[in-house]
Amino acid sequence: MLLQDKVVVVAGIGPGLGRSIALRCARQGADIVLAARTESRLTEVAKEVTDLGRRAVTVPTDISDETAAARLAETSLESFGRVDTLVNNAFAMPPMQTFDRAPFDGIRQGFETNVLGALRLVNLFRPALEASHGSVVMVSSMVIRHSQLTMGPYKMTKSALLAMAQSLSTELGPQGVRINTIAPGYIWADNVKFYFDYLARQRGITPQEVYQEVAANIDLRKLPEPDEVADTIVFLASELARAVTGQCLDVNGGEYHH
Repeated sequence: MLLQDKVVVVAGIGPGLGRSIALRCARQGADIVLAARTESRLTEVAKEVTDLGRRAVTVPTDISDETAAARLAETSLESFGRVDTLVNNAFAMPPMQTFDRAPFDGIRQGFETNVLGALRLVNLFRPALEASHGSVVMVSSMVIRHSQLTMGPYKMTKSALLAMAQSLSTELGPQGVRINTIAPGYIWADNVKFYFDYLARQRGITPQEVYQEVAANIDLRKLPEPDEVADTIVFLASELARAVTGQCLDVNGGEYHH
């Protein structure tokens, strides 16, 4: 029970990685604060957390909204009296276009959620994290390891998130707060499955053939699954990583080496 009786706030609860983060932390003994824009999804995951014997609080939150983010921090402390780990999985996809075609408003919105929203949460939870000598885990992406066409705006926001996390590690380290980042590759969940189905239809092949083509470039010959990525977050939140801060751990099965 690596997180026994800890309180973990997970921002960005979705059907894939966000859900897995919440449930894997709960399985390791943590109580969970669940935050996302879609309230029905929060309710579903909260029930799964409580079915595991842990407490769950749901807070509908858009982290790009200052009032909503402040309510998340207040509710977390009112409910549990402490916060040990903040996991930022909230995300807005910037325009998937080359820079000469990407609308600036879309890029700004990506920064508002992916970077400034994450900073807003850290600042709001900073007193609680300092009190618990807690930790933050930012979810970045393997996009920071390559420069594929149309990925520029996405890479720009995720690279900024990593740079910010490293600077926050320097700021908060003296107070005993650890700040780390993970950079997942493809995650074998609904969004990627949908994308592979689309590619298969476009090319007249099967989704399994698309999977095999992608997996052929991954050392382990398989795409990481949500629980496997979430377990890395559990490690970074636990005492096993008590000397780890300012780091970015790639979780991609060996697709990229760093």
